[in-house]
Amino acid sequence: MEPQKIGEMILKIRKENHLTQQELANKLGVTYQAVSKWENGKNMPDLTILKHLCEEFNIDLNDFLSGKQKGSKKLSKKKIVSIIIGVVILLLIIILLIWNFLKPNDFQFKTLSSNCTNFNISGSIAYNSAKSHIYISEVEYCGGNDTNVYESIECSLYETSGNTDIKIDTFKTDEESTLEDFLKTVTFHIDNYSSTCKDFTDSSIFLQVNALDNEQNTMSYRIPLNVESFCSTTS
Repeated sequence: MEPQKIGEMILKIRKENHLTQQELANKLGVTYQAVSKWENGKNMPDLTILKHLCEEFNIDLNDFLSGKQKGSKKLSKKKIVSIIIGVVILLLIIILLIWNFLKPNDFQFKTLSSNCTNFNISGSIAYNSAKSHIYISEVEYCGGNDTNVYESIECSLYETSGNTDIKIDTFKTDEESTLEDFLKTVTFHIDNYSSTCKDFTDSSIFLQVNALDNEQNTMSYRIPLNVESFCSTTS
């Protein structure tokens, strides 16, 4: 299903349950900006959030994915077990549709998370024997009440190779913003990142945030990312 279709389904579920975007965001543990992006087809929920959404509103996942959701209903234990067994395959199909892949059984996934207590990161790496892709959908600052308004902020994704830090991609704003508000807009979607799956070790992939204030002072954060260290591809 395309992001636009999923967004329409989420909007329909929210309105049927008489919820605001903020109330739905609270149930799913995300920001209301994230809900807004989903409903506008600009972004899609992560795997765990999509599963949480279906469980929260007692929705048949098959109906949701087919776009024929008929409303909430209670599920028997056998039905729940069946959904759990099939959910991994179904969620893989969703991700592969996002990346526009034609062979859904060919790809494996590794989760990206923060190795820094001041930041929450949500993302994943999709890969097979021929290529890999990086997707980071949410970067949240939780290190305190930083209310400073910065002149410009840049968030960059790096990989360390030997003694060299290689910039993969960057997300920047030259408009005045707080760190928290800026990070709510940050996403990374890197297609064809490499021709093989990489075994990342010792936080060799990280985010670097540089915030320049009005007095030309720079606040910098280095956010190491945890990635499953093994690669397993199918032929």
